[in-house]
Amino acid sequence: MANDTAKHDPTGDLADTALLREQAYIDGRWTGEPTLAVSDPATGAVIGHVPAMGAEEARAATDAAQGAFQLWAALLPQERGEILRRWFRLIEAAREDLARLMTREQGKPLSEARGEIDYGASFVEFYAEEARRPNIEGITSHLPDAEVELWREPVGVAALVTPWNFPIAMITRKAAAALAIGCPVVVHPSGETPFSALALAELAARAGLPAGVFNVVTGAPKEIVADWCADARVRALSFTGSTEVGRLLYRQSADTVKRLVMELGGHAPAIVFADANLDQAVEEAVKAKYATSGQDCLAANRFFVEASIYEEFCARFAAASQALSIGPGMDDPDIGPLMNEAAVDKQQAHLDDALARGARQLCGGPRADLGPLFWAPTVLADVPADAQIMHEETFGPVAALTPFEDEGEVVARANSLEYGLVAYLHTQNPRRIYRMSRSLEFGMVAVNRTKITGAPIPFGGMKQSGLGREGARQGMEEFSEIKYVCRDWR
Repeated sequence: MANDTAKHDPTGDLADTALLREQAYIDGRWTGEPTLAVSDPATGAVIGHVPAMGAEEARAATDAAQGAFQLWAALLPQERGEILRRWFRLIEAAREDLARLMTREQGKPLSEARGEIDYGASFVEFYAEEARRPNIEGITSHLPDAEVELWREPVGVAALVTPWNFPIAMITRKAAAALAIGCPVVVHPSGETPFSALALAELAARAGLPAGVFNVVTGAPKEIVADWCADARVRALSFTGSTEVGRLLYRQSADTVKRLVMELGGHAPAIVFADANLDQAVEEAVKAKYATSGQDCLAANRFFVEASIYEEFCARFAAASQALSIGPGMDDPDIGPLMNEAAVDKQQAHLDDALARGARQLCGGPRADLGPLFWAPTVLADVPADAQIMHEETFGPVAALTPFEDEGEVVARANSLEYGLVAYLHTQNPRRIYRMSRSLEFGMVAVNRTKITGAPIPFGGMKQSGLGREGARQGMEEFSEIKYVCRDWR
């Protein structure tokens, strides 16, 4: 059981104070001495502490998961599904506490945090049902006197490495899929947002997940994740984060030939044609740019606007951006603080570089009056193709706008980078919608809207934006192997 320190609630606004855990969760036990401070990005106040663990604890988590594997995989699919369903109900019931905890450690506006809890819970509900689906498949035999079957079986222990921008949803999207097919998991959350992961572990324990099936290890990512990459017992690694780190994990996992699922960088283009509904395009552009204060792999960063409507779009988008409220996440503004100083530095670097290359700043910039991590929505017009912001993922509330003349030009510019996660398209021409949807080299294309994700869809990108898919039936299949069985029936 947890000690008094793990139950302590420094935020003072949780109905269920046991959801704030200051220890790691390994083999069904809360463990570790809390030493690493976790701070509220809006105020800098320390929320609490978590253990600084490393390779030894990573191996202990793998030991626990490997020990639990056969028992968990042997349960009837409906038994695993029922446990996931209980987990879903507990997450739903704790929605407000989880949202407040997330806003404290991540900074996002409270209404966005509530939305993330709903989104994250939807994956647990979906996979509670999907657990029943991977049936044995019979196929017509190519051999005389033989019966042929295909079985879908869990790969084994799955390591899940998650980022700070969606500290609940990135875990549930991965974990629910792995757990549904029969894989135990070891989780390493971002050191900046560990409390959301630990709260999920608390609720998973209450739901009846057996010891060793769901483990959370906090501390040094280089030691913890490197150990999982090198451990042959960890058969799958699912990672959400930067393309740079994804490449590193890809290399580190080569010797153990792991199943890899990676959601990497985005740098999405938003393309607006002259025949678009301009009111709708501006409204959706604001959503696509500023959700999670722009700290989103799906965020639109490069806005390509047809020349004949370019100036009007710039003016209207800048006005809409300026109208957004800014403040601490607990006040539920439109824009909260950025996660850390590095994020602020990147916005400043991209802004300075674009201005030096001839771009116009229409609005925005740092908001030191609110605190060191606040940045107002910023719109840059006439951004040249060689500006850093057109090549590097911004991950913040700075938007780069540039005009284009024709369809072929904008397709080439949108596809010119190694990113290929999502593209946004605004046009009323059905033939153009078809052509562009086929031509854009992105795993997902949003047409005349922003919201496209959800549990039933296979989320993922092309090129260096990732490997594999999360969500939908495909998300569960990423944690499984197909076993071919050929029987002589004579």
